[in-house]
Amino acid sequence: MSDDADDVVGVLTEQIKQRFGMNIGTLKAAVTAAPDANRQATDVVRWHGLLAESQTVLEHAEDDLLRALETQPSEVDDPTMDLAHRVNAAVSTRDGRAMVVRWLLDPDAPGKRGPAADRLARLHRSQRPGPAVPTSAPARPATAPAAGQGALR
Repeated sequence: MSDDADDVVGVLTEQIKQRFGMNIGTLKAAVTAAPDANRQATDVVRWHGLLAESQTVLEHAEDDLLRALETQPSEVDDPTMDLAHRVNAAVSTRDGRAMVVRWLLDPDAPGKRGPAADRLARLHRSQRPGPAVPTSAPARPATAPAAGQGALR
């Protein structure tokens, strides 16, 4: 595993600590206790967990590839090449999740300022989890309408 990979997760974990004033373990516990208290914290914790998970997958893929390469002659066979592709996919996944965490932590990130962001914020404030009044399905007629009455063709 490269040192850069440790740095990606480590740097973002440190930025989370600075942004929220607590380490990631404490923040996770706070989000678990009150997931709706701070939407940004909840999103950051979720994506940091996905980032850490993808880092673990990457490490296992790299280990598998290294073991396969140690047993290879001068030419790489198809199963080993498949392992290399798995490492590349794991790097892409990890890096994509790191980008999301960076975006969540950056208050000046594209899409977080301006008219579109303001409209989105108003939309989220006005949403309700469900209808204000209990509703039920409309009553269905006991018989089907006669041909030509109420049916579109």
